[in-house]
Amino acid sequence: MATNQIALSVSTPEEQSDPKQCQVSSEDNFDYSQRGQWLRAAVLGANDGLVSVASLMMGVGAVKQDAKAMILSGFAGLVAGACSMAIGEFVSVYSQLDIEVAQMKRENRMVEHQEEQLPNPMQAALASALAFCIGAIVPLLAACFIGDHKVRLGVVVAAVGLALVIFGWIGSVLGGTPVVKSCVRVVLGGLMAMAITFGLTKLVGTSGL
Repeated sequence: MATNQIALSVSTPEEQSDPKQCQVSSEDNFDYSQRGQWLRAAVLGANDGLVSVASLMMGVGAVKQDAKAMILSGFAGLVAGACSMAIGEFVSVYSQLDIEVAQMKRENRMVEHQEEQLPNPMQAALASALAFCIGAIVPLLAACFIGDHKVRLGVVVAAVGLALVIFGWIGSVLGGTPVVKSCVRVVLGGLMAMAITFGLTKLVGTSGL
């Protein structure tokens, strides 16, 4: 009886695990590539909607001071871009699905749990379109309530810059990548796109072409 108590008292601490170690181990072993399909569609859609619509509005604002013209051009860009992103993503993912299914049939390894892991074209299309709309609505809202032309342009740039930081941070956290590098890359790319669009449109508009 004494021997059993001693063995029990010795083995019990060894069986206890540190919660912090379990948490760190689970984080280290997490496969971030599992998020690749929907994360890629969502991040690309949001950034594309934000940058493309903001650049379009900045281009129109470079030659026209009318707020209505900027907002209408931005809304048209939102609708066209969301449809384009959804259709493009659907076709792309569906092609990938056909390839993977054909490969599985050739190898005779089509099982139920593998079917669940196959890419979902409709999910990718909806995620891409919704994310595009979320990104595109930022410059539209920023321009709606500003009357002065120069202030409106500045507010759009500031709002888009802040949104780019947020999108870059979200993408880095979900993807497990460095936050600063991701944010800087996204912000610089977006601001460059707006600056190039504004400058070239201003140049063409003032040259009388």
